[in-house]
Amino acid sequence: MTERITEVAVGATRTEGGTRTRSYRVGGASALPGMGDAGARPLIALEICDDPALWPVVVLEEVGDLAGDLSGWAKAAEERWGADLVRLVLTSTRRRGFDDPASSGKAVGEVLAATGLPLIVEGSIDPALDTGVFRRCGEAGEGERLLLGTAEAERYRSVAAAALAYGHAVLAQTPIDINLAKQLNILLRETGVPHDRIVIDPYTGALGYGFEYSYSVMERVRTAALAGDADLAMPVISAAQDSLTVREVREAPEGERVETAVQWEFYAAFSAAVAGAGIVCVRHPGTVGMLREAIADLWGGEGWR
Repeated sequence: MTERITEVAVGATRTEGGTRTRSYRVGGASALPGMGDAGARPLIALEICDDPALWPVVVLEEVGDLAGDLSGWAKAAEERWGADLVRLVLTSTRRRGFDDPASSGKAVGEVLAATGLPLIVEGSIDPALDTGVFRRCGEAGEGERLLLGTAEAERYRSVAAAALAYGHAVLAQTPIDINLAKQLNILLRETGVPHDRIVIDPYTGALGYGFEYSYSVMERVRTAALAGDADLAMPVISAAQDSLTVREVREAPEGERVETAVQWEFYAAFSAAVAGAGIVCVRHPGTVGMLREAIADLWGGEGWR
C-alpha cells in the first residue's frame, strides 16, 4: 500500500500567527521523485552563522563584510541570492567556554527581524548547553514555526521541550542509518512531539566522502515511508556540510577554487533532492542560483510535479 509523506509546516505568516512573508509545507509526496507525485519542489536553504571563525574560507571570501553582519547576511540570503529559507548555524556555541545562551536567542531574533524567510536553527552540539540554548532560541522564535535542531539519540529532550513549549518543528539527525532514524523519531514522538513536526536529517556526507551511502539511505527512508512505515513518513532535509572543506576544494588552483566549491556543493544538494530530500541546505551563495534553476527544470517536467 502506498502512503503519503506527512506535511510539516515551516514558517508562519501574519495570518498564521507569525511575521514571516511566506510559509511552507514540506512533504506531501506519494511517490519517489520522477515516479509520480513527488510533492512540492525541494526548498533551498542558505546557511549563515553567528561566529564566522569556523566557517569555510571560500564562503567568507564571497560574502565579505557580511560575515560580520548577521542581519545583512540574512537579508542578502533572501534579496540578493534568492534562498527559500535561512539556516542559522550557531557556531558561537562551539566556542570553548561558551556560557551565554542568551546570545543565541538574540541571534535568532536578529535574523528574524532582518528577513521574512522561514528559519532553520542549528543550535548547540554540547549537551551541557542544550537546555539553555534551545530554550532561548525557541522563545525568541515563538510563533514563527522554526525548524529547530539538532535532536540526536543522546540529546533530544532539550530540543523537543523547546519545540513543544514554543510551537516549533524538530530536526532529527542520525548518522546515515535508517534504523537509527526510525528509532529517534519514535523517541521524539514518545516525548510528545507530533508526527507532523519532525523532519528527518539522515546526515549527508560530501561527494566522495560518504555521499553515495547517504543517498542510498535517503532513498530507503522514502521507500519505506511510501510502503507504509509511519515512523519514517516525515520529510527529509539534507546538508552536506563538509562539501566546502574537502581536499579537492582546498587544493583547487586559485582561479578555479570558487567554481570547484560551488560544483562540489551543488551536485551533492541536487542529488539529495532527487533522492527525496524536501529541503537542501548549502553555504556558498553561488550554489543557490544553480540549484534553483536545476530544480525548476526538473520539477517542471512530466512526472516531477
